Amino acid sequence: MPKLPLPFEWMIALRYLREGRLQTALILAGVTGGVAVIVFLTHLIWQLQDAIIDRTLGSQAHVVIRPPEEFAQRSLPADATAAIVQPRAQRLRSVDQWEAVARLASETPGVVAVSPVVSGAGFAIRGTASRAIALVGVEAERYRRIVRMDEYMVRGRFETSGTNGVIGVELAKDLGVTLGDRIRIVTPENRDELITIVGLFDIGNRDLNRRWVFVTLRLGQSLLDLAGGVSNIDLSVSEIFGAERVAERLQRQTGLRVESWMTTNAQMLSALRNQSVSNGLIRGFVIAIVAVGIASVLVVSVVQKQREIGILRAMGASPGRIMAVFLVQGGLYGLLGSLLGVALSVGLLEFFSRVYRNADGSALFEIELDPSIMFGACAIAILVGLLSAALPARRAAKMDPVQAIRM
Repeated sequence: MPKLPLPFEWMIALRYLREGRLQTALILAGVTGGVAVIVFLTHLIWQLQDAIIDRTLGSQAHVVIRPPEEFAQRSLPADATAAIVQPRAQRLRSVDQWEAVARLASETPGVVAVSPVVSGAGFAIRGTASRAIALVGVEAERYRRIVRMDEYMVRGRFETSGTNGVIGVELAKDLGVTLGDRIRIVTPENRDELITIVGLFDIGNRDLNRRWVFVTLRLGQSLLDLAGGVSNIDLSVSEIFGAERVAERLQRQTGLRVESWMTTNAQMLSALRNQSVSNGLIRGFVIAIVAVGIASVLVVSVVQKQREIGILRAMGASPGRIMAVFLVQGGLYGLLGSLLGVALSVGLLEFFSRVYRNADGSALFEIELDPSIMFGACAIAILVGLLSAALPARRAAKMDPVQAIRM
């Protein structure tokens, strides 16, 4: 079967690319590097941000409802005109009418899980060893929908029933205990209880592994002298970046203190936003450099091919067809460079994920290639190639054939 001849524009464009092998190789290397940087950085930053947010939210609720802060007013002498308002000394208080608040929260759009929690300070004692702890009373079934405790269990199970309790691996080392052993929990309210350890967790945070002790909600209320009450209500939402809207709505409806993870981790979010801005600036500079590189090579090509362009014009080639020759070159630079760049970026991501690890040896992030990022980078590279070629192509199309041949 005879091969179909290439269109005129493509035939001339490919010939020019072959003749200028060194220029073609250099500009393809530039486009390849630019696309690889864009795809690699975008994937890397997005996946690192997702990993950071996932680790952060893996140990805390998306939204927390707490009692409003108390303030005490201290009077000044009679001749003074004002009073000093200052926070009261901290004391454990219950969320007023928490069951009604929990129902309201569960009916709020975007909320997918609600868990009442009672938490306070205490001591864990085993023999002569004693450690300060954060006692957390929960309903296990509801709480595991807020924090993925089942994923963090290294031994035993996350179960809080009767006098059973779950502690972190660091606290277990400090006290020298394991599954089935008993430790005594003592609270500042002069209440104590022996609990049996039925599970050990490793949440990836040594401080939390050393401090958190989970018991039943009822036992937590008894030990912390908060009969029938809860110190906070934890919520999980369907859209994590919509947590602030949910918190603001519940605060208006209840008058309680409602905080989202976005408020408590404001510095982290600020750092992530700055990362995104930096990534955008880098991509912008890379695109500009690639565009200048393609344009400069094609300008040089137009100067070098003036005589040939003049001959083509004299043979009847229209300005539009001459212009198309250089636009095809620009598009090919963008297409071939983007394909090579995507392949290089995938290799870089694979290498980075294997070499750089977390402190515990786990992968820093899981490679999840987003086709939209890759196709977007390819489209940008092709568009930049065409736009960069537009000026040289227009200059070539406007050449006077007689003057071009004489040069």
